[in-house]
Amino acid sequence: MGAIDLDHLRGWIGRSRNDTDLISLRQARLLVATVDYHAPGRIADGEELPPLWHWIYFLEGVPQSGLGPDGHPLRGGFLPPVPLPNRLWAGGRVSFIEPLRIGSIARKDSTILKIDHKKGRSGDLVFVTVGHELRSPRGALLVREEHDIVYRNATPPGPAMTIAAPASAAHPTVVTPSATMLFRYSALTFNGHRIHYDADYCRQHEGYANLVIHGPLLATLLATHAEQAGGARLAEFNYRAMATALLGEAIVLQAEVFGARVVAQATHGESGLCMQAEARLR
Repeated sequence: MGAIDLDHLRGWIGRSRNDTDLISLRQARLLVATVDYHAPGRIADGEELPPLWHWIYFLEGVPQSGLGPDGHPLRGGFLPPVPLPNRLWAGGRVSFIEPLRIGSIARKDSTILKIDHKKGRSGDLVFVTVGHELRSPRGALLVREEHDIVYRNATPPGPAMTIAAPASAAHPTVVTPSATMLFRYSALTFNGHRIHYDADYCRQHEGYANLVIHGPLLATLLATHAEQAGGARLAEFNYRAMATALLGEAIVLQAEVFGARVVAQATHGESGLCMQAEARLR
């Protein structure tokens, strides 16, 4: 991998693309089965899509010839050619402005907003922020999102760094992801990143001891938990990945409700705190 040429990478700022998709009931039902979602009557045509479920739509189908060795699309297309091997879902900020309804048609406009270079404990870090807007066929803004992607060097195999979890919060739920759940979520999101299904690749090329639990899957579980704890639909959900969660141990989802504000966290075995979030209820 070469040196970080930030000026070159920032040439991607302002690049955009768009897509239109049907928010299909069938796809939503497949996610219900993947995460064991229980909300009778909520998954039906005309109902509002649960928070962050829009990530299973607007999928890019890059041909096999356009994929890199990690299973992601080759770099240098829409996303910049960052010369660091590991790519992770770092966090984001999502506003649910109007209902995105199952059975409707929606348009997604995406733009590269920001690219930054920092130094961390593991060396170089490059953060790419992508903005997304989902709109109705008539142009009404439904969802506004900023998504942070981090690129970094591979982590040498060994014990994971533990981030201490905060004091226990209320409304705990325990989720135990399986390899099947990760495979199904990868299929639903057409995500070819090998860290989620190829354990040998994880250990030999990216420095993980086991399969990596998807950042968006964890955020989706945490958003659902925050919504259920708060007893109302979400207006905003801001989340940040704190540590990589690996397959093999249960994840504890917790939330505390302060009026219209919900503070949530996910903790995971030896990794401790792996995601924290703050939501605002409608």
